[in-house]
Amino acid sequence: MEETESRQYQKMTETPIWKLALRFGLPTTVSMLITNIYNMADTFYVSKISVSASGATGIVFALMAVLQAFGFMFGHGAGSNISRLLGAKKIERAKVFTSTSVFLSFAAGLLIGVLGLLFPDALMRMLGSTDTILSDAKMYGIFILISAPALTVGCALNNILRYEGEAAYAMAGLCAGGILNMLLDPVLIFQCQMGIAGAGLSTAVSQYLSTAILFLPFIRKKTVTEIRFRFMSKEREDIQNIILTGLPSLARQGLNSVSTAVLNLQAAMFGDAAVAAMSIVGRCGNLLFSFALGIAQGFQPICAFNYGAGKHDRVKKSALFTILFGMGVMGALCAVCDLFAVEIIRLFREEESVVKAGADAFHWMCRTLYFLPISAVGSMLFQSIGKKGRSFFIAALQSGCISIPCMLILPNLFGIAGIQMAQPCAYLIAGALTIPVLLLFFKQESKKIT
Repeated sequence: MEETESRQYQKMTETPIWKLALRFGLPTTVSMLITNIYNMADTFYVSKISVSASGATGIVFALMAVLQAFGFMFGHGAGSNISRLLGAKKIERAKVFTSTSVFLSFAAGLLIGVLGLLFPDALMRMLGSTDTILSDAKMYGIFILISAPALTVGCALNNILRYEGEAAYAMAGLCAGGILNMLLDPVLIFQCQMGIAGAGLSTAVSQYLSTAILFLPFIRKKTVTEIRFRFMSKEREDIQNIILTGLPSLARQGLNSVSTAVLNLQAAMFGDAAVAAMSIVGRCGNLLFSFALGIAQGFQPICAFNYGAGKHDRVKKSALFTILFGMGVMGALCAVCDLFAVEIIRLFREEESVVKAGADAFHWMCRTLYFLPISAVGSMLFQSIGKKGRSFFIAALQSGCISIPCMLILPNLFGIAGIQMAQPCAYLIAGALTIPVLLLFFKQESKKIT
């Protein structure tokens, strides 16, 4: 164990920044891609059933975002502390945060799952379901609620592994679940004639498998920290620390869920075709989003570990490299998707009303999404070093505080175009407001470098 700890410390504090960023960013991005690809697989196969079924995927996506929000809150909240403690060589304290986070995430997932199963109609309507979509949304959503504990724990474990510098293990768990989901979808939906229930069952089974695999590195003692009941903290300060540090992740994911629900409600004014179009664009956008988020998340353990070790020059260099690299990757991807927006939307539905509304929204998204790495890195930087207020501020800007008002106001001025441009406007404004906050931080960090 001491040899593992020493090797990990040397790797995190001496390896060139660009090598570490690519080493951690690549598996994290792959993990995010696989997760979003299997979400898109659900959308693709379910969209072949009906327009209302296609719209139901957008409703249930908001539910999954809520569950992920709590998983990410506990995972990031503990992970930030774990990485900084490992950098400071406080191994036993790091174990406390690992165990406490896992058990808290399980409790949160179980509570949400039980409440959702008791009141499914109210939950689906709250998430933006229309009368015509409700039946499909409930059928799909029930399976997601059954898998809720696995989903929240899986998100927590994934982030803890990343913060330990074991991104490859995190990737293995998520990829295995994603691949299984993509294989099961067509079998259960069409061959077993389960319809949308097949998509839900496929997701639930895949999620439990993924979470089981994410436990393996801890069981096989491949990690520095451990998951044990005896390490679970009952101290209010520790639990408060995890929650407050992870709050930006809850804001990021939770506000995304609220934004999706508001988007569904606003799109419903223009009919099921608009809901289906925005649902498809949301999944496509999240696939692109996963590149920026994966690159940004890959830099978090580098940032937190070196901050804990007192190596402030590496913190600054890792942030700058990640922003520039992320913007370059996003710029290239968005340019290609912008060029083929109509063809991409048509892969999901052939109705001209859906294609027209979806392609217009996707154009808007592709032309602004490459600004996302600025706010994504900004929020994750401050979260990783324990600056909770600034991280929460940027996360809230990026995820809902700008887009939700835009969704409520712009449709009254521009009709459906207002819905299509709401989230893209948020990417631009959030990026612009993050820049001065980052510049001030870099100036402060430069003074600490001797």
